[in-house]
Amino acid sequence: MGELIVVQFITLDGVVEDPDGSDGTPFGGWAMRFGPQGVAGDKFRLGAILETGTLLFGRRTWEHFSTLWPARDDDFSRSMNRAAKAVVSGSPVEVARWSNTDQVAGTLEDWLEMTLPERDVVVIGSGSLLARLTAADRVDEYRLLTFPTAVGAGRRLFPDGALLALTSSEQVGPASLTRYRRD
Repeated sequence: MGELIVVQFITLDGVVEDPDGSDGTPFGGWAMRFGPQGVAGDKFRLGAILETGTLLFGRRTWEHFSTLWPARDDDFSRSMNRAAKAVVSGSPVEVARWSNTDQVAGTLEDWLEMTLPERDVVVIGSGSLLARLTAADRVDEYRLLTFPTAVGAGRRLFPDGALLALTSSEQVGPASLTRYRRD
């Protein structure tokens, strides 16, 4: 049985919005302040999941990533480009822009019911999609890469609070990778 895993860059004050500054918010770019080594490579320890699972994106995140990843050629980028990907969107998406992408057909709930028995699903970024999954209590695990900064503004991962169980924690470059399960 697969699991739904959420991976997020996050600040000490819980902000997940605009870590790379591409949204142009006044507080954006907070993850990039630690240099490329802070975000490069398999910081979320996905490993074999990139070969056996499916990466799930909302339309906006997928469109942004589809402009970045296909041109990259390091080991991790090749793994991301080879990985199975799915994008949730109410309008057609040009899936050929990023290899191995399919658009979720039908409802997200039906797609999850078909996919999760077979493989893990990893949600990257995708704030509105993540809000739907969290509200439906579908997330099994959170892998949070917490940067040692507080920005004081922006969309938070848990705006209404959450009770989670810590399963592991390790320093990864300038940040800490913590894994939590639903409590």
